[in-house]
Amino acid sequence: MTAWLLVVVSYLLGAIPTGYLAGRLTRGIDIREHGSGNPGATNTFRVLGPRIAAPVMLLDLLKGFIPTALFVQWDGRDLWSWALVYGAAAIIGHVFPIYLRFKGGKGVATATGVFLALAPVAVGITLVVWLITLRLSRMVSLASIMGALTLLVALAFLEQRPAVLGLGIAVACFVIFAHRSNIGRIMRGEEYRFGVKNVGDPQPVRREDPR
Repeated sequence: MTAWLLVVVSYLLGAIPTGYLAGRLTRGIDIREHGSGNPGATNTFRVLGPRIAAPVMLLDLLKGFIPTALFVQWDGRDLWSWALVYGAAAIIGHVFPIYLRFKGGKGVATATGVFLALAPVAVGITLVVWLITLRLSRMVSLASIMGALTLLVALAFLEQRPAVLGLGIAVACFVIFAHRSNIGRIMRGEEYRFGVKNVGDPQPVRREDPR
């Protein structure tokens, strides 16, 4: 199996819409028509609850971890740098899934899986900051933004491979950009907080501005 074929497999694996499938299989609904309209793990938690969202988040993480950690052992090239390519393809697949007309999630869990394979210590530090931020703010979006920034700083101090740091910069920038509308709502005090009664919760789907 060639490396380029594994790149395609990585994309197709990353593109599996776990949140969408969870909604269809457990409740018979299209999760994109509920909550924020995003098919990612956060909206899955909001619409379907933690028991369904937890495995969705785990599967999204594995979509990034498996290609990055394993495919490099099967491509016959013996080059660790291909792990970056497989991981990047999985993230792109999650964000732009062919199965959902290229409208997917924001890639946080899948990117976490990629860096868990590449830089586990940096991910451990990031997870601590993510959990603390989530605990204090009850906003997954803010926790994701802080996590992206923490990962970038951790990689800058710990990572010796420029290519891994480069991927970290690209992912951090994308995560922050993807949460630009959330940043506006956070500043206005309108962002969704889990475990807290939100005005108009659940909010109607806003396809032009998915969370």
